[in-house]
Amino acid sequence: MNKKTVVVLFGGQSSEHEVSCISATTIIANINLNKYNICMVGITKEGKWLKVNRKEDIISGAWRDSKVTAIISPDASQKSIIYMDGDNVTQEKIDVVFPALHGLYGEDGTVQGLLELARIPYVGCGVLASAISMDKLYTKIVVDTLHIRQAGYVPVLKEQLNNIELVIERVEEKLSYPVFVKPSNAGSSQGVSKASNAQELKKSLALAAEHDRKILVEETIVGREVECAVLGGTQVKASGVGEIVAAAEFYDYEAKYNNPDSKTVISPELPEGVKEKIQKAAVSIFKAVDGFGLSRVDFFVEKDTNEVIFNEINTLPGFTAISMYPMLWNEQGIDKPELVETLLKLAQER
Repeated sequence: MNKKTVVVLFGGQSSEHEVSCISATTIIANINLNKYNICMVGITKEGKWLKVNRKEDIISGAWRDSKVTAIISPDASQKSIIYMDGDNVTQEKIDVVFPALHGLYGEDGTVQGLLELARIPYVGCGVLASAISMDKLYTKIVVDTLHIRQAGYVPVLKEQLNNIELVIERVEEKLSYPVFVKPSNAGSSQGVSKASNAQELKKSLALAAEHDRKILVEETIVGREVECAVLGGTQVKASGVGEIVAAAEFYDYEAKYNNPDSKTVISPELPEGVKEKIQKAAVSIFKAVDGFGLSRVDFFVEKDTNEVIFNEINTLPGFTAISMYPMLWNEQGIDKPELVETLLKLAQER
């Protein structure tokens, strides 16, 4: 059997650069070497694309010292990757790309657009689903049409912060403190903070504005944080449910990746019917944004009412050792090698 060539893209210019590198090592370790040759391409925080020869270099960070530039050609007649080492230029045909990229310039439709131009199959959602799902404001606009409850919100543009008092007035008219303030386009809870009064709201808005020009101010939902994995193309299925138990006041970047007391619980005890509501909502939202391949859909189960409330959708969820997406499928009997193989097959079938 002729092997196919898969390119694993990782790193990137987003605030989730380091997490992407860890996800890539997990994905690479679980690709079937009897079926695929693997090309590894790392994107630095500055946006330089580099050829990587060893998985160990991803772990150590030595890949950033590579002298070989790697470029995926947008020429659809080529379907190739071009390597440039000084004056030496080589070209290699590729069959499929696994973009192990999280956040901006990777999960937001930009890389997907390049791969669409090149007519190269790739793992995950297309341009539209990636762009909408990366933008929390536009995700909310889509989900509003499904009549699935989500946190109340006030959108704020960075330029509106020039009249901060008017922004605060708008927020206070619609929402009660405390509120959460989020960049509309960011991942791993980067730039997210909680505000309990007007003074804290000013600081939170300024922090969020460092990450994006569109900002969401949301009502605080008191309840359990749960997640559901979605997998498939024309036929979509939802996994069981996992619960996040954050060591911090909320599940921010520090709590998620650097606090060992944060943990995930697979198949937690939930009130009757809640799991099924989460699964149904996860599939509905995935389809509504035109999802394909994979996503992780996050919800709250509200305290006292047990109502299911949508939080956000991630179209390229983490593949680290502590990531919920592969853990949820493992609980369903789909281990990481089978999961990676399924995703690569879906990409090529599309």
